Amino acid sequence: MDHSSSPGPSTADAPFRGQVVLVTGSSSGIGAATAHRFAAAGATVAVNSATSVEAGAALAAELPGATYHQADVSDEDQAGRLVEGVVERHGRLDVLVNNAGTTQVIPHHDLAAAGPEVWRRILDVNVIGTWQVTVAAVPHLRSSGIGQVVNVSSLAGERPTGSSIPYACSKAAVSHMTRLLAGSLGPDIRVNAVAPGLVDTPWTVDWDAVREYVTAQAPLRRTATADDVAEVIFGLARSAYVTGEVVLVDGGLHLR
Repeated sequence: MDHSSSPGPSTADAPFRGQVVLVTGSSSGIGAATAHRFAAAGATVAVNSATSVEAGAALAAELPGATYHQADVSDEDQAGRLVEGVVERHGRLDVLVNNAGTTQVIPHHDLAAAGPEVWRRILDVNVIGTWQVTVAAVPHLRSSGIGQVVNVSSLAGERPTGSSIPYACSKAAVSHMTRLLAGSLGPDIRVNAVAPGLVDTPWTVDWDAVREYVTAQAPLRRTATADDVAEVIFGLARSAYVTGEVVLVDGGLHLR
């Protein structure tokens, strides 16, 4: 049943009422916070994960009208079926948040540990996956009349830092892809990105040394929460005259 037109708050209270938002990699962390933020604004949210099926389904059950869709975005067929499944279920797609990603912690000086298989796995999810879902979504985003994409990049894509060199390079590609797509898809579709620094998520729960460094060095003296990042994603989605931007969400750490 399509819940995207269900009665709800006024448009002023719910600016995304009637819109369908797909958030990839949304069973936890930034993705889950983003799903909650859009749902609170009246959107119908499609939750996705490659694994973590129970967590993804549980999140969808919490959000009005939401659905869960299992798919590995690094697989071209699954990426296409993900988008088509959302449109088949809800009748439209207005916002795509490309949040699905992966990493492997490897010290930058340990070149031997960052072998080709590590590069391929990270690039397949972070870069190729983002591309494949976006390409599949473009016809539907264009037909919606208000379509847009928000990618989740990283401070590591903008500065020489990050959990590994392959990860940092993958996020640099996502940032530049964002700018290139914004130029190619306008005026029909806006494309922006957020580039978080360290975020407190299940991924980073044991990154104590990095957390101490960020807390000491960043002007805001703390690491980000998933809600901090979700709020900027949501803000970009509401900003009708912004496209091609990669917004740092790092508490000012890049200033150091």
